[in-house]
Amino acid sequence: MSDILPQQQLLLELIMMSGDVTVPKNDDGTMIYRTLKECSGFGWVSVLPGKSNSDIATVTAKGRKAI
Repeated sequence: MSDILPQQQLLLELIMMSGDVTVPKNDDGTMIYRTLKECSGFGWVSVLPGKSNSDIATVTAKGRKAI
């Protein structure tokens, strides 16, 4: 497994503390969106379809192990 970066760890911890979070469907170019995509690529976060223009991000079991 690759080493987790500080911003990735922060995002995982924030989602775990607050529960599932709503995220925009469209890439808005922000650091948090890029970090979300990185975490999703590692399988640490699952992004599921939500309502309207948003999706729902959830930390996976692999993500919980990463931190």
